[in-house]
Amino acid sequence: MKKRIIVGASGASGLPLLIQCLKLIKEHAEYASCLIMSDGAKLTLQHETKWTMEEVYALADETFELTEIGAKPASGSFKTEGMLVVPCSMKTLAGIHSGYADNLLLRAADVTLKEGRILVLAARETPLNSIHLRNMYELSMLNGVRIIPPMLTYYIKPESVEEMTYHSAAKLLEPFGIEAPDYRRWEGLSPSSF
Repeated sequence: MKKRIIVGASGASGLPLLIQCLKLIKEHAEYASCLIMSDGAKLTLQHETKWTMEEVYALADETFELTEIGAKPASGSFKTEGMLVVPCSMKTLAGIHSGYADNLLLRAADVTLKEGRILVLAARETPLNSIHLRNMYELSMLNGVRIIPPMLTYYIKPESVEEMTYHSAAKLLEPFGIEAPDYRRWEGLSPSSF
């Protein structure tokens, strides 16, 4: 059986990251993606990319609608490696934090937490206010939760937005055991650099 990763997308900016994560999961034959997109994510996709919903859905192994509250990801008996929310809006993060599971994305995150599985949140907002920071801090204290805001990485000397997107997506998938082939790790500074 393939290792399933539930991939949720909310309406924050960052839909190119979702696309790159789905591509990387698809490249690894032992993994499968289960995609849940919010209505906000679908709107943001139109604004930030040239991709259609059909094209994005084609990257996923399974797709579920936000309103399908009784779908497979809503149960802990649905075996997964965990869940990635990319991008993760502060509204979605607040819903996860409070256990307000009124749609399938939030319910799947709630199940991920109660089952002690990996939950990666690609938190997207700036500047962060005290409520955002409190919610992230309290979630980060839970076993398995990783808050990984997609930060720019300059040590790779990126030459394009696509290269930066790839690097961020690779970091988001690393907790699930996915090694992106072109991910460049920090090698340290040599004494000759000083």
